[in-house]
Amino acid sequence: MAKLNGILKIEGTLENLTFYKSADGHMVRTKGGVSKNRIMNDPAFARTRENGVEFGASARAGKLLRSAVGTMVFKAKDAKLSSRLMKVMSDIKNEDTVSERGLRNVAEGITTDAGKQYLRGFDFNINAALKSVLYSPFTVATATGEVTIAQLIPAQQLRYPSGATHFSVQSAFVNLDFGTGEHAISFSDVVNLPIDLTDSEVVLTPSAVPAGTGTRVYLLLVEFFQEVNGIQYPLKNGAFNVLNVLEVV
Repeated sequence: MAKLNGILKIEGTLENLTFYKSADGHMVRTKGGVSKNRIMNDPAFARTRENGVEFGASARAGKLLRSAVGTMVFKAKDAKLSSRLMKVMSDIKNEDTVSERGLRNVAEGITTDAGKQYLRGFDFNINAALKSVLYSPFTVATATGEVTIAQLIPAQQLRYPSGATHFSVQSAFVNLDFGTGEHAISFSDVVNLPIDLTDSEVVLTPSAVPAGTGTRVYLLLVEFFQEVNGIQYPLKNGAFNVLNVLEVV
């Protein structure tokens, strides 16, 4: 695979070259390879088929988490969220030590401490990682999902984008069963504050403990706004917003 530079941008196939556009720009690659029929039936490609099944399952697990998070994900994400999350789910799947090769899955892998650790701290927007934006300590009460940010001084403990005058924070408590696909979520109220030197204790308590017996995921959303004539406007459609997995149990 190579990147295409130049004035002329081509998409399509020309002889043995395929030109296409990706998130990284205009790319070109050669045609060819083993036929799909051979991959699906030749015993020599048994490992390839097993890897394909597990790859697909990991991709579905990532999509399931994005769906479970709901509208929050639309407020803070980057262009490569799907592929980054799929990589995390693949790592979690590798922690499944009970299923046969080709049948390893996230539902088993996430039950291990190592599997949970892969998801802890995951940022849905890699351009705005929580650890590089919020410098105030916080705690998570896993029984209720309550997130407490004690003694927050926004102007000193937030790395906020130029032009921002206000920010808001909200927590979410997700219960997700990767095996069945069932999930439930509850949100805290949104706390909106000016970016100044006022010392505040922020307590975010989800409305309820979500139903289910799956994996519990706790999230924090940070959004930035600019106030003009009493109205707050999101900055660059949320390009600076944070959505982070605080804890997984």
